[in-house]
Amino acid sequence: MRIEQLGEGTPEIAVVAAIHGDEPCGVRAIERLLASSPAVERPVKFIVANEEALDRGVRYVEEDLNRAFPGDPDAETHERRLAAALSREVRDCTTLSLHSTQSYADPFALVDTVDAVARSVCPYLPVSVLVETEAESDGRLIEYPHVLEVECGLQGSDEAADNAVDLIRGFLEATGALPDDEPVAGFDRDEVEVYRLGGPVPKVGDDDFRVFAQNFERVAAGERFAASDERELIADESFYPVLMSPYGYENVFGYRGERVGVLDG
Repeated sequence: MRIEQLGEGTPEIAVVAAIHGDEPCGVRAIERLLASSPAVERPVKFIVANEEALDRGVRYVEEDLNRAFPGDPDAETHERRLAAALSREVRDCTTLSLHSTQSYADPFALVDTVDAVARSVCPYLPVSVLVETEAESDGRLIEYPHVLEVECGLQGSDEAADNAVDLIRGFLEATGALPDDEPVAGFDRDEVEVYRLGGPVPKVGDDDFRVFAQNFERVAAGERFAASDERELIADESFYPVLMSPYGYENVFGYRGERVGVLDG
């Protein structure tokens, strides 16, 4: 785990990248931001979490770090020990955790539950969607108080790294570490739709996985939304797909969700 800091004093703001080693966008964004050495009004801690997985270009070494929290310093696996160390580093910090996905090109935010942090930070971010993940947060960093997770874009893309820079800067503006500049060009801070994550959609079959639905676009009851080599999946009731893709997850396509409204101030 590598830790860098901007500003003097004890940070109460943290930015975390490389929870997953095959998602380099956050690391690239942190390195670009540190190279520019912006003057900060509050100290900020930048953490590159799973360096070993990042060096190998794999999601994890022994187990998924984002299912291993709170961790154990004496655990047998690399990621569970790392989870304990990372938990200590972000304790008492308002934290942004940077990820990327195979399911959706535009950035969006996720929180355990919509709270004061989400309401105060999200309007500064170039996102139009916020997902509440409470039902599926066990073992994830997002389960901790004051942690906001963002999916920066498609895994491995230059666009995701560019988005990550904007997301970090927006987060630092929202938390008072950077001056409150103008919002990202073309982005309306006033409209953030909120979805609540429901149950996962398991994969059936061994190969040829396909997804026909679009994330955050309503699937009607009776509509075909995914398929494998064995069968097609038909919605028994309407839902909104979240993080749904053919190969983003090993055992599930993604999640069913519901739209619950618009983020209020």
